[in-house]
Amino acid sequence: MDVMVSFGLLILAAYAVQLMLGLKQLKHFNKIYAQLRRQGRVAIGRRSGRIRSGTIVMFAIDKEGIVLDAKKMQGVTMAARFKDMPDYIGEDIHYFDTYNPLVRKENKLLRMAIEDARAVFLKTEAGVYKDEPKQAPLIDLGLHAKVLISRFKLRLKNRHEI
Repeated sequence: MDVMVSFGLLILAAYAVQLMLGLKQLKHFNKIYAQLRRQGRVAIGRRSGRIRSGTIVMFAIDKEGIVLDAKKMQGVTMAARFKDMPDYIGEDIHYFDTYNPLVRKENKLLRMAIEDARAVFLKTEAGVYKDEPKQAPLIDLGLHAKVLISRFKLRLKNRHEI
């Protein structure tokens, strides 16, 4: 019984550390967002990583779409922090697509986050953006399992009818 109690306490301690680090990262995000927001509108792009690193980019943008400041956060752990992206300052966000040489030199996840920021910015600018939360992967897994089970039952039913 002592082993189970020790294991439970270890799990609780790990959860508490994860919670503290998560709150610290959220506080850092809010601080950087507030700094960028003081400069102008902020375009945020994200690419979540399941196994690989997650990526968030934030661009402070003026009224014409010119980038005033750019930050990125990329990493697997909660120790990831925002870093400057000075190459993007002074560029027009309207042209941050797959053909832009600045975007092409970045890694795949960062490229996807930059393109997401551009897409969200363009939709917001056009007045058609609607934030739709993405489903959790486990929900998709459950849905796929139900579809596979129903297909299997249908095949069994069809075989018995023959």
